[in-house]
Amino acid sequence: MSSSSGTSHGRPPLHAVQVLGGGSAGSGAHVRSLAAGLVARGLRVTVCAAGGAEEQYGFTGAGASFAPLPAGTDALLVAGIRAAAADADVVHAHGLRWGVLAALALHGRPTPLVVTWHRRVRAAGARAHVVRLMERRAVRAAAVVLGATPDLVDQARARGARDARLTPVGFPGPGAPAATVAVAESSEGDVPRDKVLAELGVLGQPLLLAVGRLEPDQGYGPLLDAARSWRRLDPEPLLVVAGEGPERPSLQRRIEDEGLPVRLVGRRDDVPQLVAAADLAILPSRWEGRALLAQEAFRAGVPLVATAVGGVPDLVGDAAELVPYGDGEALALAVSRVLGDSRRRAELVAAGRRLGAGWPSEDDAVAHVLSVYDELWG
Repeated sequence: MSSSSGTSHGRPPLHAVQVLGGGSAGSGAHVRSLAAGLVARGLRVTVCAAGGAEEQYGFTGAGASFAPLPAGTDALLVAGIRAAAADADVVHAHGLRWGVLAALALHGRPTPLVVTWHRRVRAAGARAHVVRLMERRAVRAAAVVLGATPDLVDQARARGARDARLTPVGFPGPGAPAATVAVAESSEGDVPRDKVLAELGVLGQPLLLAVGRLEPDQGYGPLLDAARSWRRLDPEPLLVVAGEGPERPSLQRRIEDEGLPVRLVGRRDDVPQLVAAADLAILPSRWEGRALLAQEAFRAGVPLVATAVGGVPDLVGDAAELVPYGDGEALALAVSRVLGDSRRRAELVAAGRRLGAGWPSEDDAVAHVLSVYDELWG
């Protein structure tokens, strides 16, 4: 089979089943893009995920079939994956848990399994041991493990993967479905910056933007530490955080108790417009792969301050100010320095645009995955 066609020598199109559960921020958008690209190349694609994922990502709109997973126990999920993959030529699972469940579903079948790790799973204590066992189970069952960052590839090899490779992850361009808080497109199209700022209550002050789930390890504690020092700046910047999660009540209490210049605006469907309106984007996480906020900021010409973790240094190079995770003081100083130096801001914006122009496209990502399928099916 050639990489431009889903058929070869009279055989029917290759049937690729994508398994991703409910779809995390980033992985769901990636699978939607992957499904569209594979279908365009003549493959038959089935996406096997929780029912709400279809409404969120629109896989059928990309030309794929959708097989909703049943709610319930892992045994039911395994049975659902096994049924969806009954005539599959390759099964491609996204994420640790879904790699394990797909491996169980394919037990006793010759169907090759591809597993993509999009992010690192962090755990401590007894759960860390369970995670290591799951990682070994998934990568040893997989014919090929794809990692979104070099450290994920190294981790897969350390866990016993027979074949682990770095995979390009293309950035969803304009027109992608409003699927995640980090890449959603506004139904209103381009919105004037003044309108966005007025809606956020930003009046003659710099707008700082962070985007992501409000949960542990996302770095919002150190970010609020940094926000305390920004009160001394003139004009005082406003930090807007877009996203929802279990940490919201505690973060909101702290913002109110300390009088911090921070607004939690919840889940938004206009994040690209928020990014374009910002004076500075901030990525304070403990770990990131190919961070969508970084890519969106570079595309919009917005300078970025980020933690030097995971795949971030490889992604942004010298086009962003990098700080250690958890260091609120370093974060505060980096943001203050960039806000106060127009030349540095211009340098970061120019470097970001140059770097972003060379990032893999969605087409590159599809072509790479298809080449893996070719090897396994050919």
